[in-house]
Amino acid sequence: MAVNFNAVVEDFKRTNWSDPGTWSAAPKLVVVAAVLVAIPVVGYFADTQTQIEDLERGAQQETKLKDEYKGKKQQAVNLDLHKQQLREINDSFGALLKQLPDKSQMDALLVDINQAGLGRGLQFETFKPGGESVRESFAERPISIKVTGTYHDMGAFASDIGALSRIVTLNDVQIEAGKDGVLAMGATAKTFRYLSEDETNDQRKQAASKKGPAKK
Repeated sequence: MAVNFNAVVEDFKRTNWSDPGTWSAAPKLVVVAAVLVAIPVVGYFADTQTQIEDLERGAQQETKLKDEYKGKKQQAVNLDLHKQQLREINDSFGALLKQLPDKSQMDALLVDINQAGLGRGLQFETFKPGGESVRESFAERPISIKVTGTYHDMGAFASDIGALSRIVTLNDVQIEAGKDGVLAMGATAKTFRYLSEDETNDQRKQAASKKGPAKK
């Protein structure tokens, strides 16, 4: 059936929009169609869109919580391994600590260093222990030494120092040629000792006093 568009247009022109009872069929159909379209559109923006945004935020939060759960689960699975590694680290630290003499053993260690040189036929021109430098958990003591002898004997002396039961390092080594194939070696031997409990407590108190009182 053909639609007379001109008649429809005339109907709209003659329509009294303030009196729906006088509307013809065409305006009524247009208004009904507009209402049917407007209701879902308004409903979407008024309610559905908010629900969709909440749903998206919920999905993002779910993903985040899953990732956190996986991370914590992995930590829980490896907890025993971490405890074992910590025990091994503590054991290694304890073994290293035992290689450091206490204060009463330092003199004996100085004698051991001197004897290591004399035992290799080296002559000490200088053997001068310096003052201690106290660190967080240990003290370091330098010893200025200068010995004369053959290159082979000096190498054996350095090897003997490394084989001592206590930790001793040779630093700033300088070797000069002397007469008749005799060499002169200057170096700084560093020895270390662990701090007693009282010394450690004093270190902590000094560090705390330097930081000043805690801010409230």
